Amino acid sequence: MPRSSSPARRERRRPPVAKEKPRPRPHEQPRTAAVEVPSEPFRVAFVTGSTPDKWAQRFRERSRRTLVLVPVEESDQERVVRDGRADMVLARLPVDREGLHCIPLYDEQPVVVVALDHVVTVAEELTTDELADEQLVLPERSGWRPAVEQLPWPPMGIPDAVEVAASGSGVVVLPMALARLHHRRDVTYRPVTDLPPTQVGLVWSLDVDGPDVQTFIGVVRGRTARSSRD
Repeated sequence: MPRSSSPARRERRRPPVAKEKPRPRPHEQPRTAAVEVPSEPFRVAFVTGSTPDKWAQRFRERSRRTLVLVPVEESDQERVVRDGRADMVLARLPVDREGLHCIPLYDEQPVVVVALDHVVTVAEELTTDELADEQLVLPERSGWRPAVEQLPWPPMGIPDAVEVAASGSGVVVLPMALARLHHRRDVTYRPVTDLPPTQVGLVWSLDVDGPDVQTFIGVVRGRTARSSRD
Protein backbone atom coordinates (compact mmCIF):
# COMPACT_ATOMS: atom_id res chain seq x y z
CA MET A 1 0.00 0.00 0.00
CA PRO A 2 1.62 3.30 -1.05
CA ARG A 3 2.43 5.73 1.70
CA SER A 4 0.95 9.19 1.53
CA SER A 5 3.29 12.06 2.17
CA SER A 6 2.82 13.91 5.42
CA PRO A 7 1.29 17.42 5.42
CA ALA A 8 4.50 18.83 6.84
CA ARG A 9 6.51 17.45 3.99
CA ARG A 10 3.87 18.09 1.32
CA GLU A 11 5.04 20.83 -1.01
CA ARG A 12 2.70 23.76 -1.01
CA ARG A 13 2.15 25.56 -4.28
CA ARG A 14 2.11 29.32 -4.08
CA PRO A 15 0.52 31.53 -6.75
CA PRO A 16 3.07 33.32 -8.88
CA VAL A 17 3.81 36.84 -7.75
CA ALA A 18 3.39 39.49 -10.46
CA LYS A 19 6.53 41.39 -10.98
CA GLU A 20 6.08 45.12 -10.47
CA LYS A 21 7.26 47.19 -13.39
CA PRO A 22 10.13 49.42 -12.46
CA ARG A 23 9.02 52.97 -11.90
CA PRO A 24 10.91 55.71 -13.67
CA ARG A 25 13.11 57.79 -11.49
CA PRO A 26 12.13 61.42 -10.91
CA HIS A 27 14.61 62.68 -13.45
CA GLU A 28 13.26 60.17 -15.97
CA GLN A 29 9.58 61.25 -15.74
CA PRO A 30 8.17 62.24 -19.19
CA ARG A 31 7.51 65.92 -19.50
CA THR A 32 4.36 67.29 -21.11
CA ALA A 33 4.78 70.57 -22.87
CA ALA A 34 2.48 73.25 -21.49
CA VAL A 35 -0.02 74.64 -23.99
CA GLU A 36 -0.10 78.40 -23.73
CA VAL A 37 -3.63 79.80 -24.04
CA PRO A 38 -3.90 83.52 -24.79
CA SER A 39 -5.38 85.44 -21.87
CA GLU A 40 -7.34 87.72 -24.21
CA PRO A 41 -10.60 86.20 -25.47
CA PHE A 42 -11.21 85.51 -29.15
CA ARG A 43 -13.85 88.02 -30.19
CA VAL A 44 -16.27 87.33 -33.03
CA ALA A 45 -18.74 90.12 -33.80
CA PHE A 46 -22.02 89.38 -35.55
CA VAL A 47 -24.34 91.73 -37.39
CA THR A 48 -27.96 92.04 -36.29
CA GLY A 49 -30.00 89.12 -37.62
CA SER A 50 -27.11 86.71 -38.18
CA THR A 51 -26.93 83.52 -36.10
CA PRO A 52 -23.43 82.56 -34.92
CA ASP A 53 -24.48 80.16 -32.14
CA LYS A 54 -23.88 76.84 -33.93
CA TRP A 55 -20.43 77.95 -35.12
CA ALA A 56 -19.56 79.31 -31.68
CA GLN A 57 -20.41 75.96 -30.09
CA ARG A 58 -18.20 74.04 -32.52
CA PHE A 59 -15.34 76.49 -32.01
CA ARG A 60 -15.53 76.02 -28.24
CA GLU A 61 -15.32 72.26 -28.73
CA ARG A 62 -12.08 72.64 -30.71
CA SER A 63 -10.25 75.48 -28.97
CA ARG A 64 -9.28 76.14 -25.37
CA ARG A 65 -9.44 79.89 -25.92
CA THR A 66 -12.42 81.78 -24.56
CA LEU A 67 -14.82 82.89 -27.30
CA VAL A 68 -16.83 86.08 -26.87
CA LEU A 69 -19.67 86.97 -29.26
CA VAL A 70 -20.12 90.71 -29.84
CA PRO A 71 -23.41 91.98 -31.39
CA VAL A 72 -22.96 94.95 -33.74
CA GLU A 73 -25.15 97.11 -35.92
CA GLU A 74 -24.62 96.92 -39.67
CA SER A 75 -23.26 100.47 -39.70
CA ASP A 76 -20.42 99.36 -37.40
CA GLN A 77 -19.67 95.90 -38.81
CA GLU A 78 -16.49 96.84 -40.72
CA ARG A 79 -15.17 99.21 -38.10
CA VAL A 80 -15.03 96.57 -35.35
CA VAL A 81 -12.41 94.54 -37.24
CA ARG A 82 -10.52 97.53 -38.63
CA ASP A 83 -9.99 99.02 -35.17
CA GLY A 84 -9.35 95.70 -33.43
CA ARG A 85 -12.46 95.50 -31.27
CA ALA A 86 -13.18 92.08 -32.82
CA ASP A 87 -10.95 89.45 -34.42
CA MET A 88 -13.60 88.51 -36.98
CA VAL A 89 -17.14 89.58 -37.84
CA LEU A 90 -20.16 87.95 -39.44
CA ALA A 91 -21.14 90.87 -41.68
CA ARG A 92 -23.90 91.62 -44.11
CA LEU A 93 -22.25 92.05 -47.51
CA PRO A 94 -21.03 93.91 -49.42
CA VAL A 95 -18.17 95.42 -47.44
CA ASP A 96 -15.17 97.46 -48.52
CA ARG A 97 -12.63 94.70 -49.22
CA GLU A 98 -9.59 96.98 -48.88
CA GLY A 99 -7.42 95.40 -46.19
CA LEU A 100 -9.96 92.70 -45.38
CA HIS A 101 -10.47 88.98 -45.98
CA CYS A 102 -14.03 87.91 -46.79
CA ILE A 103 -15.69 84.50 -47.09
CA PRO A 104 -19.33 84.59 -48.29
CA LEU A 105 -21.39 82.15 -46.22
CA TYR A 106 -25.09 82.21 -47.05
CA ASP A 107 -27.84 84.20 -48.78
CA GLU A 108 -30.76 85.96 -47.14
CA GLN A 109 -34.18 86.08 -48.79
CA PRO A 110 -35.63 89.61 -49.20
CA VAL A 111 -39.18 90.01 -47.90
CA VAL A 112 -41.69 92.85 -47.77
CA VAL A 113 -43.09 93.72 -44.35
CA VAL A 114 -46.72 94.91 -44.44
CA ALA A 115 -49.70 95.41 -42.16
CA LEU A 116 -51.76 92.31 -41.40
CA ASP A 117 -54.71 93.51 -43.47
CA HIS A 118 -52.65 94.60 -46.49
CA VAL A 119 -54.00 93.40 -49.83
CA VAL A 120 -50.70 91.66 -50.78
CA THR A 121 -51.08 89.18 -47.93
CA VAL A 122 -53.45 87.12 -50.10
CA ALA A 123 -50.37 85.89 -52.01
CA GLU A 124 -47.68 83.55 -50.68
CA GLU A 125 -44.93 85.45 -52.52
CA LEU A 126 -44.66 88.62 -54.56
CA THR A 127 -42.74 90.36 -57.33
CA THR A 128 -41.75 94.02 -57.45
CA ASP A 129 -44.48 94.64 -60.06
CA GLU A 130 -47.05 93.83 -57.39
CA LEU A 131 -45.47 96.46 -55.13
CA ALA A 132 -45.29 99.18 -57.80
CA ASP A 133 -47.92 101.36 -56.08
CA GLU A 134 -46.51 101.11 -52.57
CA GLN A 135 -44.71 103.67 -50.41
CA LEU A 136 -41.27 102.32 -49.54
CA VAL A 137 -40.45 103.51 -46.03
CA LEU A 138 -36.73 102.57 -46.13
CA PRO A 139 -34.45 102.51 -49.20
CA GLU A 140 -34.14 98.99 -50.62
CA ARG A 141 -30.58 97.62 -50.76
CA SER A 142 -30.40 96.95 -54.49
CA GLY A 143 -31.78 100.40 -55.35
CA TRP A 144 -35.25 99.24 -56.43
CA ARG A 145 -38.03 101.80 -55.98
CA PRO A 146 -41.78 101.46 -56.60
CA ALA A 147 -43.09 103.17 -59.74
CA VAL A 148 -45.37 105.54 -57.85
CA GLU A 149 -43.96 108.86 -56.60
CA GLN A 150 -42.54 108.41 -53.14
CA LEU A 151 -43.14 110.49 -50.03
CA PRO A 152 -40.09 112.18 -48.45
CA TRP A 153 -39.68 109.69 -45.63
CA PRO A 154 -37.28 110.87 -42.91
CA PRO A 155 -34.31 108.65 -41.99
CA MET A 156 -35.37 106.03 -39.44
CA GLY A 157 -34.26 102.74 -37.98
CA ILE A 158 -35.80 99.37 -38.72
CA PRO A 159 -38.08 99.27 -35.64
CA ASP A 160 -39.60 102.63 -36.57
CA ALA A 161 -39.96 101.58 -40.22
CA VAL A 162 -41.77 98.40 -39.20
CA GLU A 163 -44.08 100.50 -37.03
CA VAL A 164 -44.91 102.66 -40.06
CA ALA A 165 -45.63 99.50 -42.06
CA ALA A 166 -47.91 98.29 -39.26
CA SER A 167 -49.94 101.50 -39.60
CA GLY A 168 -50.56 100.76 -43.29
CA SER A 169 -48.80 103.94 -44.48
CA GLY A 170 -46.00 102.12 -46.29
CA VAL A 171 -44.01 98.92 -46.68
CA VAL A 172 -40.49 97.84 -45.77
CA VAL A 173 -38.23 95.44 -47.70
CA LEU A 174 -35.75 93.62 -45.44
CA PRO A 175 -33.70 90.44 -45.31
CA MET A 176 -35.94 87.76 -43.83
CA ALA A 177 -33.70 87.43 -40.76
CA LEU A 178 -34.30 91.10 -39.89
CA ALA A 179 -38.02 90.81 -40.57
CA ARG A 180 -38.17 87.94 -38.09
CA LEU A 181 -36.05 89.79 -35.56
CA HIS A 182 -38.30 92.87 -35.63
CA HIS A 183 -41.57 90.99 -35.99
CA ARG A 184 -44.70 92.43 -34.38
CA ARG A 185 -48.19 91.05 -33.95
CA ASP A 186 -49.63 93.68 -36.28
CA VAL A 187 -47.37 92.95 -39.29
CA THR A 188 -46.51 90.04 -41.54
CA TYR A 189 -44.10 89.53 -44.44
CA ARG A 190 -43.96 87.90 -47.86
CA PRO A 191 -40.92 86.89 -49.98
CA VAL A 192 -40.14 89.13 -52.96
CA THR A 193 -38.87 86.74 -55.62
CA ASP A 194 -37.25 89.09 -58.14
CA LEU A 195 -35.06 91.12 -55.77
CA PRO A 196 -31.44 90.01 -55.28
CA PRO A 197 -30.69 88.28 -51.97
CA THR A 198 -28.34 89.74 -49.41
CA GLN A 199 -25.32 87.74 -48.24
CA VAL A 200 -23.75 87.17 -44.86
CA GLY A 201 -20.01 86.60 -44.85
CA LEU A 202 -17.09 86.14 -42.47
CA VAL A 203 -14.78 89.17 -42.53
CA TRP A 204 -11.44 89.83 -40.83
CA SER A 205 -8.36 92.01 -41.25
CA LEU A 206 -5.45 90.97 -43.47
CA ASP A 207 -3.25 91.59 -40.42
CA VAL A 208 -5.06 89.05 -38.24
CA ASP A 209 -4.17 85.35 -38.36
CA GLY A 210 -3.37 82.48 -36.05
CA PRO A 211 -4.66 79.05 -35.01
CA ASP A 212 -7.94 80.38 -33.63
CA VAL A 213 -8.67 82.33 -36.81
CA GLN A 214 -8.02 79.21 -38.86
CA THR A 215 -10.13 77.11 -36.49
CA PHE A 216 -13.10 79.45 -36.90
CA ILE A 217 -12.65 79.48 -40.67
CA GLY A 218 -12.70 75.68 -40.63
CA VAL A 219 -15.86 75.69 -38.53
CA VAL A 220 -17.84 77.99 -40.85
CA ARG A 221 -16.62 76.05 -43.89
CA GLY A 222 -17.87 72.81 -42.39
CA ARG A 223 -14.50 71.16 -41.89
CA THR A 224 -14.28 68.56 -39.15
CA ALA A 225 -11.80 68.82 -36.30
CA ARG A 226 -9.49 66.32 -38.10
CA SER A 227 -9.68 67.99 -41.49
CA SER A 228 -6.59 69.65 -42.83
CA ARG A 229 -6.59 73.26 -43.79
CA ASP A 230 -7.67 73.86 -47.41
